[in-house]
Amino acid sequence: MPAPIRELALRRWDAIVVGAGHNGLACATYLSKAGKSVLVLESQNRVGGACTIEEPFPGVRMSPCAYLAGLLHPLVVSELDLPGRGFQWTPAVNGLFVPFLDGSSIQLWDDDQRCEAEIRSFAPGDVEGWRAMNDVIRRLRDALRPVGDRDLWIGEPPTREQIEERLNTDREARHVLFDWSMAEFIERYLNDERLQTAYLGQGVIGTNASPFTPGTASIRFHHSSGRLGGMPGMWGYVKGGMGMVSFYFCDAAREAGAIVATGVPVGQIIPGQGVILEGGERIFSPIVISNADPRRTQKLLGTAADTAWSKCVEKIPIEGCTVKLNVLLRELPDFTARPGKNQPHHYGQINAPLTKAEWKAGFVASQLGELPDYLWCELYFQSIHDATVTPEGLHTMSIFAQYVPYAFSCGTWDERREEVRQLALGSLSRFCSNINDAVLDSQVLGPPDIERKVGLTGGHIFQGECLPPYMWSNRLSVRTPMQGVYLCGACTHPGGSVIGINGRNAAMVVLKDTGTSDDRL
Repeated sequence: MPAPIRELALRRWDAIVVGAGHNGLACATYLSKAGKSVLVLESQNRVGGACTIEEPFPGVRMSPCAYLAGLLHPLVVSELDLPGRGFQWTPAVNGLFVPFLDGSSIQLWDDDQRCEAEIRSFAPGDVEGWRAMNDVIRRLRDALRPVGDRDLWIGEPPTREQIEERLNTDREARHVLFDWSMAEFIERYLNDERLQTAYLGQGVIGTNASPFTPGTASIRFHHSSGRLGGMPGMWGYVKGGMGMVSFYFCDAAREAGAIVATGVPVGQIIPGQGVILEGGERIFSPIVISNADPRRTQKLLGTAADTAWSKCVEKIPIEGCTVKLNVLLRELPDFTARPGKNQPHHYGQINAPLTKAEWKAGFVASQLGELPDYLWCELYFQSIHDATVTPEGLHTMSIFAQYVPYAFSCGTWDERREEVRQLALGSLSRFCSNINDAVLDSQVLGPPDIERKVGLTGGHIFQGECLPPYMWSNRLSVRTPMQGVYLCGACTHPGGSVIGINGRNAAMVVLKDTGTSDDRL
């Protein structure tokens, strides 16, 4: 608390931001830099929302929900001088390692020449198809997200017509963006089934859909469209953990003049007048920008929510299907396909793959409130890039896994948490010789835990689905029909992940609507 609630309530604010997630903090920074008096109210005791840092085990610092940087927008990084505030990251150039049950494996390096050499050895008949598959993603990125101010993530979301004008006659790119399932996408270009399954998970990250669901190929593009550090499609590890990104945003907001108050839950948004805190205090402001997810924003508005707007909000699927495990290790996993406890693949990302039949069965099981036989798991090892996050000799492993149900058909998450833990570790043990001995402790966060811990309705990490029907101009508008009420979170364009441009876009809309010049930005 920067000041007592009573003192904050006595001031009249130009804008209140509800929620100190990274997008809310970005929005507050830009508004403050334009001369607005801004108050950020966060219900949790720490800023960052889903992108923060905690100590799940003694002496161990981890980001509980957000693991890697890749889509953080270069414009925001530059304008808020994140490097000057301490932002450093290590590109995961070793790419994606995928072992298989037959003992084979592949390292999909982020260096094209090394990756092509690996594929030539692994599946020589797929080299040309692999090149073509990468090329369509490159064409999409260059057309829709070129370097500079023509990037369609900046500003008002484009319509489908505007997107298609950029794509011109590129039918393949159009199909990837709007039509194909991830399975259709990979099967068009690749023949080796192992290589196909190596890529399948990249089309459903955080998405409650099967890789065989139309539109999931667009998820692959979304997560490949970044240019962080001038490196197209690259992801990497932030020094100190992903939560440091939110802390740098908070530093920028406070330096610009915003007041950030944590541990202050908002109970109601009153359009045109401000907010009422859960404690009953009323804070006046003509503008309220919500960084909360749309369902939570709707609840905060109560009867003041526009009926037509509420119907739009309720049509957006927002039930999560991911489980996140934060794991403390005595040693790194030893993969039977490429033995060793400090190998090149530990420095990138690792997938525990599923067969096509397992993907299909797992998705159906989760929709019925059941657990699958195996989980698809993606693994990240922060500690191998940054030894400061753990006591000497120990390692962290973050697991992002699908599919799990939001609610079980039988039992609760508290009752079945241990079963989920064993399922995830068992899914890894198919490929690792030491996983049971390596694990010292672990934290399991299912969708209801993410909902409770972070405030994301349904535990959906992107504030609602990012499939084509809910993207670009179909994303919720920053402007709402309620007087002075705006949105700035992942539910707005350009969608979910740690991006920051959502908050900037929202700030620009507010400044435009209030007739404020942004010359000082």
